[in-house]
Amino acid sequence: MFEIEARLKTKGITTEAIVDAGMGLYVSHGMSPDEARGRLEKKILTSYQDPNVSSLLLGAILLEEELYENRNDSEIADDPVFLLSDEIIGMAIAEIIGGTYARFEFTRYDQNKPGILGELGPFLDDAVAGLIAGNTSRLYSESFAPGDGE
Repeated sequence: MFEIEARLKTKGITTEAIVDAGMGLYVSHGMSPDEARGRLEKKILTSYQDPNVSSLLLGAILLEEELYENRNDSEIADDPVFLLSDEIIGMAIAEIIGGTYARFEFTRYDQNKPGILGELGPFLDDAVAGLIAGNTSRLYSESFAPGDGE
């Protein structure tokens, strides 16, 4: 939806880099890292199709362009403490995908910024962290659920 995967790619954010960042803080939950990587990638690709997730990711892309990339002396260049909308977008994405537990997972990714997260501006780092957190939270929850976890 909204060609979100392609739009992220134009910013240098590939699905592979997102999965790599997700695996950067992976905690084993009864599946091998290779299996977890494959399942996480599939979940992320599915999340791109959710209109709510893709709308928020698009919003983060546009905000980053307008308020960060297109300004020489951006007021938010250093992700100031008073900027909360980026965190809100990230938490919203996480919760849409993974529910309340994902908010706590978002905090882990937001604070540690593994992989590509450490290279992104204030809106995209939190939006992508939310995408990862929502999906890793679901992955962890499903690994404890009866059935095949899909």
